[in-house]
Amino acid sequence: MYKIFFRLVFKRLDPEQAHHLAFRWIRLAARVPVLRTFLAAALAPRHKELRTEALGLRMHGPFGLAAGFDKNAVGIDGMAMLGFDHVEIGTVTGEPQPGNPKQRLFRLVKDRALINRMGFNNDGSLRVAARLASRTPVFKPVVGVNIGKTKVVPEEEAVADYVKSAERLAPYADYLVVNVSSPNTPGLRNLQATEALRPLLSAVREAADRTVSARRVPLLVKIAPDLADEDVDAVADLAVELGLDGIIATNTTIARDGLGLKSDPTVVKETGGLSGAPLKERSLEILRRLYARVGDRITLVGVGGIENAEDAWQRILAGATLVQGYSAFIYEGPFWGRAIHKGLAARLATSPYATLADAVGADVRKTA
Repeated sequence: MYKIFFRLVFKRLDPEQAHHLAFRWIRLAARVPVLRTFLAAALAPRHKELRTEALGLRMHGPFGLAAGFDKNAVGIDGMAMLGFDHVEIGTVTGEPQPGNPKQRLFRLVKDRALINRMGFNNDGSLRVAARLASRTPVFKPVVGVNIGKTKVVPEEEAVADYVKSAERLAPYADYLVVNVSSPNTPGLRNLQATEALRPLLSAVREAADRTVSARRVPLLVKIAPDLADEDVDAVADLAVELGLDGIIATNTTIARDGLGLKSDPTVVKETGGLSGAPLKERSLEILRRLYARVGDRITLVGVGGIENAEDAWQRILAGATLVQGYSAFIYEGPFWGRAIHKGLAARLATSPYATLADAVGADVRKTA
């Protein structure tokens, strides 16, 4: 049913307009008590065997919404209603910014992918923090907060900009993510180099600890799929050295060649980050490499090209304790979370593993 609706309605709309329309419907549904209860029962049934502990947090399952969908923390309950076990909001920057000029979001339907050059359009850390502070949750998913650099802030002042966001948002975050891997903010990816990343992560860690003394706010870093293998290793080693809680692998890619893209070449050549099915192979490869490097010392989050339960299961076997999706939601619709959970439960039941935690990294350990 949804695929017919997508073809007849959403596909005819500008992608960003379609996003805002669908998100508005989700938020409205989550505000109606009887309707949201019915929808949660239908779309987010619980599977006890999928209960997950990660980052010191307990979740109903391992499947979450990646950053980028809910940039301003306006629809957390709605996304939980649709079956996401954790919701990562953002990317949030120190100051509000409109993002890049439109059109800035493109569908590659034949490739089940998206290209975006949104440019961190968001309300800024002060307003988002106020919104989180005033939130009265109906559902209680784990809420991650993804922070990035304000575009107009020079690269040499990036640390202070991240620290400002961390100080404002850490009190309301179940975990924090430092995003240094979006291709749509000039100079941002330069911060992935370990000589720049070390002081940045250290400063954000100190800011979170200084601001929130009653608990430790887990800190993760999100990396790009375009990193060379030796740079992936360097980030992994740095994460262990600094006592980081996790790595999210991966963000969108600037690559186009070698991905077998079938969509209109005029769309394929649009600048921005490519997400969706074409990222599957490289994101999985990086995840395996990270797990081989760090093992169980830090939490790995697999994202990029996850379309179905089999993709999520493969990420878990490759070392991901948590998995995230976004782009496939556009193509699969509101029953996507339910299908992922049902499929994961079925795979676990027929596997040699007693728990989901036992399956994490199992394929990598076999080849070690």
